Parts: sequence; C-alpha cells; structure tokens
Amino acid sequence: MEDRSLQCLGGNKPHLEKLTLGVARILEASPGVTGVSVMEREPADIGMITAWEQENDCVLPEDLKNFYLMTNGFHMLWNVKLDNYPIPLGSLMINSIMKLNQLHQTSVYLLPNSPSLVDLEEDDDEGLVPNGDDPEKPHFDSRNRIFELDSCSGNGKVCLVYKKDKPAPQDAEIWFLDRALYWHFLSDSFTTYYRLLITHLGLPQWQYAFTSYGISPQARQWFNMYKPITYNTAIFAEEECIFLNKLDPSKVFKSKSKTLVSKKRSSLQSSSSQRGSSTSPVIKPSPLPGNPIRK
Repeated sequence: MEDRSLQCLGGNKPHLEKLTLGVARILEASPGVTGVSVMEREPADIGMITAWEQENDCVLPEDLKNFYLMTNGFHMLWNVKLDNYPIPLGSLMINSIMKLNQLHQTSVYLLPNSPSLVDLEEDDDEGLVPNGDDPEKPHFDSRNRIFELDSCSGNGKVCLVYKKDKPAPQDAEIWFLDRALYWHFLSDSFTTYYRLLITHLGLPQWQYAFTSYGISPQARQWFNMYKPITYNTAIFAEEECIFLNKLDPSKVFKSKSKTLVSKKRSSLQSSSSQRGSSTSPVIKPSPLPGNPIRK
C-alpha cells in the first residue's frame, strides 16, 4: 500500500481536514512555515485488525480501532524556511496496523550474554514505590504487553501498553518511553493522546514536556515561537540558571530585501544631514547692549 503526499488540504479532501482537526491550515498561515503535507493512506479493513488481534492475543481499544478503520496510520510533516532552505521541524506520526509491533524482551546489544530490557529495568523493590494517584509504570517482562505507536524520530517511543491485571481493551494506556528507558504517563486513551499530538503540532521532543526534566532549551525556542500557550516558557525564564531567548517569528522570518532598502535610505539621510551641517554658515552672537567691547 503506497502513501500519497498531499501538499495542501483543499475542499476536495474533507476527510483529511477532519483528520488533522484543521491544524494544517493554521500551520500554513504561521510565519516561516512551509511544506505542510499529509500522507494519505487507505483505511484498514476489519480483516487486518482481526488478524492483528489474533496474532498478538490482544483486543484493540475501540477508539484506536475506529481510527484504523478511517486511516491505516497517520503521518503529517511540516517545515520552516531558513535562508530560503526548508528545514524539517514538525512530525505527527501514528504507526499503521502492520507496524504496530510489540517491544520484545530482546538483548540491547548483539553480543553473547548481553543485557536485555528486563535486566536494565529499574527495580520497584528498591524503595521506589509509586504514589496512590500515580498509575503503575509498565514493565518489560510478561506482566505487560507493549506496542510501539510512534518512534518519535529517535527521541523515545510512544507505546500502547496493556496491563496484565487489566485485560479489558478500554483500560489500555498510552506511555512515553524516553531514551534512558524511563516511563512517563501520557493518557489513559488513544483519543486523548491524539489530541495531545495535534495540539503540540508534532514539535520536536514535545513528549518530554510531560516528564519531570522537560524539553531541551533548543526545543523550548520552537515552542515559544509556535506554541507559547501550550508550553509556558515564562516559568523557565524566571530561573536564574536558565537563559531563554524569546524569539519573534515576524522578525525572524522577515525578508532581507526590506531591511537593506531601509538601511540604504537611512545612510543617505544621514550623509545629506552631515553635508548640510558642514556648509551652513556660522552665526556669531552679537554683543549685548551695554557690554563694552575691547579692541
């Protein structure tokens, strides 16, 4: 099945407009944004979903199943234009039903007796007991079944997690696994996660906004330019050890031709004023009446 890239979401594709919740048009109107494209994919049939459920011995949540019946995966990309060159920035990704693979308990390194994910997992028995309000974090062993929804461009993995003590599909949760193999809770349903994905525009490392250490300083700049309401950067600006350079998109992506013309005009005006000041006659003050003038 081939994906077709659409550069614009016109009126002839209303289903894609509904799928992106209108965020594509918002991005196209944003300063500096270019190349907004959505990979159009055919819907998955019920036979593909049934085959996946039988192979993995799991039942998909109803909202995720309805999503695959509408489109077999989702991929939206958008770029920013710097020095007349497009640079990839935003990526919104949901794996297709064929790529919804399970994270197996394989070795991390291709060496004999190398540690597996279970060996590298943090032990809860070492005094690390979660709070009553916090959900229990997933495990790489047989207690949970974990499936990859998004590889996050190498910054981690967004996973669909089935709890062994919660076999019902509506109890499946969405978690984020960072590069240090720590788990972070995102949502208790796929619908909620999809709204988070659309709201954050697929900006780099947006999942780290839901971690205790947050996103990187470079990612904060992009958040400050395109999603200042979603991610409050004023909190970090108040800290003494963190410097945050707030950028204005209208100034960053301003065309250089206008600035050159304004500079030339200002230089001409300054030179003419200097010439006028040099040729103007010097008027000597006349003596006040009653003051004698010595010769």
